[in-house]
Amino acid sequence: MSTEAKLVPITAGAPAAQQPRPAAIAGTAGSRQPLPRDEITSGEAFHAIDRMAEALSAQATGGLSPAAIALAFFDWSIHLAAAPGKRMELANKAARKTARLLMHLCSACRDPETSPCISPLPGDYRFRAEGWEKQPYALLSQAFLLNQQWWHNVTHDVPGVTPHHQHVISFIARQMLDVFSPSNLPFTNPEIVRRAAQTGGANFIQGFQNWLEDVNHFATQRPPVGTENFQVGRDVAATPGRVVYRNHLIELIQYSPLTETVTSEPVLIVPAWIMKYYILDLSPHNSLIRYLVERGHTVFCISWRNPGAEDRDLTMDDYRRKGIMAALDAVNAIVPDRKIHATGYCLGGTLLSIAAAAMARSGDDRLATVTLFAAQTDFTEPGELALFIDHSQMHFLESMMWNRGYLSSDQMAGAFQLLRTNDLVWSRLVHDYMMGERKPMNDLMAWNADSTRMPYKMHAEYLRRLYLNNELAGGRFMVDDKPTALQNIRVPMFVVGTERDHVAPWRSVYKIHQLCDTDITFVLTSGGHNAGIVSEPGHPGRRYRIGLKHAPDPYLGPDEWAEAAQHKDGSWWVDWSEWLAQNSASNRVPAPSMGAAAKGYRPIENAPGSYVFQR
Repeated sequence: MSTEAKLVPITAGAPAAQQPRPAAIAGTAGSRQPLPRDEITSGEAFHAIDRMAEALSAQATGGLSPAAIALAFFDWSIHLAAAPGKRMELANKAARKTARLLMHLCSACRDPETSPCISPLPGDYRFRAEGWEKQPYALLSQAFLLNQQWWHNVTHDVPGVTPHHQHVISFIARQMLDVFSPSNLPFTNPEIVRRAAQTGGANFIQGFQNWLEDVNHFATQRPPVGTENFQVGRDVAATPGRVVYRNHLIELIQYSPLTETVTSEPVLIVPAWIMKYYILDLSPHNSLIRYLVERGHTVFCISWRNPGAEDRDLTMDDYRRKGIMAALDAVNAIVPDRKIHATGYCLGGTLLSIAAAAMARSGDDRLATVTLFAAQTDFTEPGELALFIDHSQMHFLESMMWNRGYLSSDQMAGAFQLLRTNDLVWSRLVHDYMMGERKPMNDLMAWNADSTRMPYKMHAEYLRRLYLNNELAGGRFMVDDKPTALQNIRVPMFVVGTERDHVAPWRSVYKIHQLCDTDITFVLTSGGHNAGIVSEPGHPGRRYRIGLKHAPDPYLGPDEWAEAAQHKDGSWWVDWSEWLAQNSASNRVPAPSMGAAAKGYRPIENAPGSYVFQR
């Protein structure tokens, strides 16, 4: 009998059990033969149609999956409709909050100094200006906050709703409420009203001019106003050094020594490829790289390529092999017979932990220590960024990247702005366009505007394997066809989390304690994902907590640790520098040469290299 696939027409009226199966392949009983090439090709064509349709839809939705939002809405609304007790509770809360507001209004009429009946949530600074204490602005802010609190009740604790859908609906409700916040409207914000009175309305004219200027820069694809004062290689990324290695994915920068002798073990920094590397080499006064070099460390740093459509098939393993492992080989050639202090930031830290675990399994002992800055290794609680990552949203996102070959910088920026609309969207609208005042550009803001892209295959793999499937924490992440377990890492670790991190929440970063059986020094610093890391000595208001867990010590939960940790004022950079020295050889050595020409690592050009200028 022929083993070739045959398409047999279905006989009308025949019972389903007797109908021939079009996908069945004749041959050995119980076996399945590969589908013919023409069927595979046609299947790929149909999938491509779906991809193109979703990519077009994404242009209208800003990259958000309508299906994911609809699923969340239906889940919440159906369960709310089926919960009469919850609806009665909400009606009771609405009545009580209304009465509370009316009582506050009556008290305020008698005594203008009456305390507010509700306070903003921590981190909400919209109503902190002095004018919000006076009527009618006090009443407007109190009504808004009570309404915001009630909608929190509406979107939370509805029986039966999937937790992810609850978070999505709560997030959407909060975004919609913020649109109508009295702080965002010109005639209900006392600061704007006062400014208009002082300028005779000229603030609105100046604000309109600011808006036109921003629109012009956006339309002509120019960076924001003020970034011209922070030129890469002159004002930022200005620490002297040389590019000593380059491949398709990275440039490796070796920084020039500033001391006669150096610590024997070099430091290799692996930044995230979602950002330009010079977040760690901003202005001279707040450059972490310069700080290390000034203290006698030999520092190397990876500068990632800004990928384009031609790099669509780069994978996470390409980033590990051509990025971290290639850089380690170069550092070993330039500074031979010495172990390396490996340091990773954000995605770079996650990839470094994977590389370190794979190295430990294979017996590669080139690492002296591992340092992670705001880097997650367990993604069960990844914060509000997970709102944009579920199976429906992932399929939508993959279609967008499949169409272009990469995730564009404006799409990533939009997602991060949605997470912090009060700080990144509404406050700018009020300050720049209604108050008519430009917020001065600083080096961190200029760096933030110097965006990058993410290659299609790598980013899809990263989101699916880590965010959706959590393979790394589960010990299922494969490197060279072998499972990579973080428990294999035995070198000391220094891990930094930041208090207001919306990208890598510190409690999620803290989970490294559950995954690694080694000494871990954990630091919780004030600030957010970027400002908490760029925390130079002398910066006013900086504080941090620090604690050491030895391998045999019992595990403490994050809140327990926060209570027990040592509180300090100032910059955690000092403690990290001392920790690096403690885990290095006691004798200092002459600074190594720049590159190693005899081994193929000849200096190519001055820092900051070429890849950092790619647009």
